[in-house]
Amino acid sequence: MLDAAKLYTARMTEYAKQPDLTPDVIKNKIVTEIEQMLEDDVNVNKRMGQYGGEDILGGLGNSSATILTHCNTGSLATAGYGTALGVVRYLQSKQKLDHVYCTETRPYNQGARLTAYEIVYEKMPGTLICDSMVAMLMKKNKISAVIVGADRVVANGDAANKIGTYQIAIVAKHHGVPFYVACPSTTYDDTLPDGDHIVIEERPHGEMTSVNGTRIAAPGIGCWNPAFDVTPGELITGGIITEFGVFKPSELQQKIRQAKSK
Repeated sequence: MLDAAKLYTARMTEYAKQPDLTPDVIKNKIVTEIEQMLEDDVNVNKRMGQYGGEDILGGLGNSSATILTHCNTGSLATAGYGTALGVVRYLQSKQKLDHVYCTETRPYNQGARLTAYEIVYEKMPGTLICDSMVAMLMKKNKISAVIVGADRVVANGDAANKIGTYQIAIVAKHHGVPFYVACPSTTYDDTLPDGDHIVIEERPHGEMTSVNGTRIAAPGIGCWNPAFDVTPGELITGGIITEFGVFKPSELQQKIRQAKSK
């Protein structure tokens, strides 16, 4: 989103300097380019879905996959296919999806409100769990992989994503479950050396203390509500899924530079 905003701000400035371009011509050019960007985003997501799905299946023999995901990364969060949930969609298309679990994703419940809706709409075999149930789920059920999206991945492979991702990665490492981050190259930011340099937004306290306007927390209690956390690259044990392939966090910078230089 930030890359696109910068691109089209610069593009508008460039077009405005051309006296032969009328406002209507400029508008039509921008709309055409944005429509192409929409199509490109879907194609990128589909390539990621295939790369990620095949990487997961490569470790399962002939078995189908049972996936855990967090927050919303499907068609409602992208141009129409999905990043992490796009991998799940690929597995389903190959009849290799045994089950998908989604967390409710407190405090704003993107998993319960959005991901669960997409799972039902796509007729995937799915189950909603509370965020606090992840460790028990991995102990009791055979989870093939965790797949999450990313709001930003930086040079060393650290990944910022919705709050709760970091603790899932820790639990996955303990239980030997491969942990994947789905990251289109537009989400990769090599201007920051590591996750410590990512500024974390803090959200309104009301997201924690109230649900649909009904207060559920004791009046007067203090709140801390960071929107994101940062998962260190060493916990991303499955790999980082891009439209160019699945890479280890330590090799991501080199691989993306190589792919974009072709």
